[in-house]
Amino acid sequence: MRVRNRTERLRDWERRLDLPLLFASLLFLACYAVIVLNHGRDPLLDDAALSVLFMIWALFAVDYAVRLVLSGRGVHFVTSHWLDTVVLLLPLLRPVRIVNTYVTLQRRRDQPRLSLYGRVMSYAGITAALLSFATALAVYQQERGAPGATIRTFGDSVWWACSAITTVGYGDVTPVTSLGRVFAVFLMVCGLALLGAVTGSFSSWLIRVFGREDLAGGAERGSLPPDVGRPPGS
Repeated sequence: MRVRNRTERLRDWERRLDLPLLFASLLFLACYAVIVLNHGRDPLLDDAALSVLFMIWALFAVDYAVRLVLSGRGVHFVTSHWLDTVVLLLPLLRPVRIVNTYVTLQRRRDQPRLSLYGRVMSYAGITAALLSFATALAVYQQERGAPGATIRTFGDSVWWACSAITTVGYGDVTPVTSLGRVFAVFLMVCGLALLGAVTGSFSSWLIRVFGREDLAGGAERGSLPPDVGRPPGS
């Protein structure tokens, strides 16, 4: 009975915090953008954005701690919710958690608005856009003013992020700092995973559409494709 009550309280907590944390994540990214792009031009704006940034991170920490306690699983919660743990330590990865929040919100509906293929491509697109923006900010913060840097403006960083996440890699602008290259590796790995998800979903959707057209055409002609209805291996 105790486990069931804990599970219900955990689900209730997550349900109530899903939407506020979604907006807090977007606000966190906006505040970080202000800090990076303002670059000390307006100290008051920097201080205000930094204060909001820490308050939002504290909200993330409280949410993580409450879910850890409500789960009653201790270390097992940390290992089974490794993405939440990484996001707490590296808040710039919060865009990845935004997609999970969106998935949770969609579960509240009796029927999702988009098909499975549409959801996969939408999630991948949203994640790619948010991760590219966050990584472009982080790389620009590291690269500007670095000796021999080719990424001198935020526009250069956005261009680099777009070429990196799409695995094109023109090479006209590249990170030269150690931390900037770490961000680059992370973005390229994410780009490969997201590109594979989108390509696989799109290919599967095309095969399904063409298969339906073949079946419909065969039905209209009074015949079906040779392989339809044939037992496997015959």
